[in-house]
This record gives sequence, C-alpha cells and structure tokens, in this order.
Amino acid sequence: MLFYVVLFLGIISLWWHWRARDRMKVTNLNGKYIFITGCDTGFGNMAAKTFDKKGFRVFASCLTETGAKELKAETSNQLQTVLLDVRDSDSIKKVAAWIKAEVQSEGLWGLINNAGIMGPSAPTDWLDIEHFREPIEVNLIGLINVTINMLPLIKQAKGRIVNVSSVGGRLAFSSGGYCPSKFGVEGFNDSLRRDMKAFGVNVSCIQPGLFKTPLSSPVKILKEKEIIWNQLPPSTKKQYGEEYFQKDAAKKEKLTKICLNKDISLVVECMEHALTSLYPRAHYIIGQDAKWFWTPLSKMPAAVQDFLLLRNRAKPAASHAN
Repeated sequence: MLFYVVLFLGIISLWWHWRARDRMKVTNLNGKYIFITGCDTGFGNMAAKTFDKKGFRVFASCLTETGAKELKAETSNQLQTVLLDVRDSDSIKKVAAWIKAEVQSEGLWGLINNAGIMGPSAPTDWLDIEHFREPIEVNLIGLINVTINMLPLIKQAKGRIVNVSSVGGRLAFSSGGYCPSKFGVEGFNDSLRRDMKAFGVNVSCIQPGLFKTPLSSPVKILKEKEIIWNQLPPSTKKQYGEEYFQKDAAKKEKLTKICLNKDISLVVECMEHALTSLYPRAHYIIGQDAKWFWTPLSKMPAAVQDFLLLRNRAKPAASHAN
C-alpha cells in the first residue's frame, strides 16, 4: 500500500513540476522582431494581430495586396507588411535582405512559417503531377527556403522557429499533395531542431487538427474536386461510378462536422507559447480531433488506420475490396 501512495505522490510531483516549468516565460521580449508568413487570413492573420498587440515588432508577409492593406488597417504602426509568394526564391531573398536591414544587430527573435495551401484533395488516379506540385512547393519547399534565408538572423538572436504542420503530417487522411507536403515539414522540422540546438535556437512544430479557416473550406475543396471529376476520362468515371462523387462528398461533410474546431485562437496561443516560453515544446497538438482521434490513430497498426479511414470514403463501383 505504501508503495502505491509513494508512486502516486511521485506522479503528482512530476506533473506539478512540469506545469510550473511549462509556464516559465522569457523576459524582456517587448519590441523583439518576429516574421510571420501567410498573414492574409486564418492563423497567420490572427497571429500577426495578436503579437502586434503584445508589443512585438511584427513583419507580416501576405500573398495579396488586399490582404496586406486589410491587415495594416487593423494593426498598429509598428507592424509592417510585405508581399511574398513563398514559391519565389528571388522574392524570399529580397524580403530577407529587407528584414536584415530593419533588425540590424538585434537579429530576428521569431520566425513563424505559416503560409500554406490545401491543394486538390481527390483520389490519386484522378490527379496529375501539377496537382501534387503546388502544395509541395508552397507548404514544404517554400517553408524550407524561407527558413534557410532567415536562419542567420535567427541564430544571431538565439531565437525561435515555429513551423506550422498538420495532423496530416502524422496521418495521411486525404489524397493529393497536402499530406505528403506536411510529412515533409515534420521531417524537416525534426532535423532542423537537432541542428539548431548547438546555437541556442529552439524549433517547434504546430500540428493543428481540422480548424475553420479559408484553407479548409469544404465548399472550396468540393468545388476543386468537382472540376477534376468533370475532366476525368469516361473510363475512370465508369470505374468509380456516377454516384461516387456525391456519396463521397456526403461522407466527407459528415466527418468534417464531427472534427471541425472553430476557435483558431488555440493555434495562436501555441505559437505564443513557442515564442515566449523558457521551455518551448517540440510539438504542439491542437484541437480535440487531433488529440483524441488523428494522433492516436497515427500510432495504430496500418490495418486499423485503413479500416477507419476507408469507412469515411465512398467505395468505387469497380471496387474489388472485401
């Protein structure tokens, strides 16, 4: 009996120590420089506004002039916007040079690699290589390119790098280029984290579940899929059956309603912890669906994963599966 009491008290003590350690903050962060990509909408937009209010000097990159103007109108004079397409290497180099001139000897405290796209989500035999290329170019190659160009400034400040991945980087819940791109982000993040430890740079990975943002708009995803369906050759349509598209859309809509998280501030709170905590975490799993379904499922045998995920897909007319 005494053994179990001691064990229980030991567990409580460790938990209490972890909680106290987790709440410890870096001091004197007011006025520190941070750079956030993908600030037109969603996570990046809210993050830029939040960190601006908290006293950081924010460089916010947007893809469109409209996004930049709207963000600038809603933030302080201290926040600066810049147009950036992360697929454009020359543009990335120019932005890095501009930021270097702005921060000078202080360096860059934080880099949040948030820019990303979903890309078409459809069965692999509906797609061509260009459908895969765009999300991989934006979500993975663009993220790596931005990081490489900002690394000298981050190392100078002994700062933080926060890479926005997804539960789709732990479990391929859909076809198309999105999940391969996010698996790549996970691999890059882990190697970068180990490479930067010697320089006092902390690297964290954000792994959100399904959140209500323009990126995951069901209407947009369905429209892209419908365009691809309408362009398929008759032989492929025959294999899937004319009713496949609507049946699969109905299953996806049902799953989305179950998994969707509406409060995107949860993601921004984790970004803030990664930038300000004395002991930032290596990974942040965010959203009830990510914590209780996708992440546990990613650790299960392939047979279990396939069984559960295929239940949320319509079966092709020519299917030979049991």
